[in-house]
Amino acid sequence: MRYLRSLLLCLSIAAMFLAGCATTTVQYGDAGSAKPIGTDFGSSDLQQIAEAMVDSLVTFPPVAEQTSQRRPVLSVDKVKNKTMQHIDTESVTDSIRAKLIKSGKFRFIDRTTDEAAVEEIKTQQESGLVDKKTAVEFGRQIGAEFLLTANFAEIVQKAGSVTDVYYKFTMNLKNLKTGILEWSDEKEIRKISKRSMFGG
Repeated sequence: MRYLRSLLLCLSIAAMFLAGCATTTVQYGDAGSAKPIGTDFGSSDLQQIAEAMVDSLVTFPPVAEQTSQRRPVLSVDKVKNKTMQHIDTESVTDSIRAKLIKSGKFRFIDRTTDEAAVEEIKTQQESGLVDKKTAVEFGRQIGAEFLLTANFAEIVQKAGSVTDVYYKFTMNLKNLKTGILEWSDEKEIRKISKRSMFGG
């Protein structure tokens, strides 16, 4: 009996020691990998959407004609999330804007920094710290010519062990002066997962 207790004690100590020595391995993955690991919206989906939308917009003939001689000013509205998931739509918006800027075809107004910009102009105008000759004046900012808007929706279907998720990302370019919709396109993504009953 004493031998059995000693053996159990040794095994317990060994188990705790091994558990304490367990290590977690972390490695870099491919940021551009398109292999899905679930039906939720992921980083590869974000990249597919951003690339598809930007390629479509800059190659659309009427838009390509307008951007051939000059860079129109755009204001990008935050993507509207109509899915049941919590999605960082600001990240989607940022990715699309960054790719459009890199295209060299547009200039952008960033409304998310307006409050900070107002404070900076106030400081330049009222603090007495800035040379009046170089201080920026209110009412001198350029207005946007176009508004870029987007909606993100999903349809989920389940049948037994199968889950089918359909995503649709729609983007529109509106001419603010005329009200005309100059361009519109959508990107579709479908993900299907099947749960195995036996883990095989």
